[in-house]
Amino acid sequence: MGFLTKLENWRTKFFLWVGLPLIAVIGLVFGSADLLPAWYAKSGSGIAGTFTADREECGRSCSFYGTFVAADGNQRRTDVILYDEPGSLRVGGKTDAIDSGARNGVFATDGGLTYLLVTAFTVAGVAAAVGWVFFLLRTFRRRKADPAPKTFVLE
Repeated sequence: MGFLTKLENWRTKFFLWVGLPLIAVIGLVFGSADLLPAWYAKSGSGIAGTFTADREECGRSCSFYGTFVAADGNQRRTDVILYDEPGSLRVGGKTDAIDSGARNGVFATDGGLTYLLVTAFTVAGVAAAVGWVFFLLRTFRRRKADPAPKTFVLE
């Protein structure tokens, strides 16, 4: 068994024992919490109102944070992120938005693809969880079917 084979075995084991559960947890925690709100917003369900951009934070991409006020004035959420923001939005600007119950934000009514991203995260989490369960079952079945070799003592 060469070095590259050992390295490949190590990578595979690391992915199966650490990577799959990590992908499952991230996908299920971050995806499933906002899955329904994203789809509700896509269909236009939720509380309509106006989002005012208070600040813009940029990393790999830029996101707007601000205040959401319901159209009837009965609801106000501060320091929320705007999902699916329009390209023309700037700090101090306003846009129509829907609060559909997402944990950290509201959705612009112009639409976008956040619902697809959240769905993909959730599906990846479910697939990783199912794959990990199958891997564990296979591993334990192999260990049960292949007991430790017996040792003989010569006298």
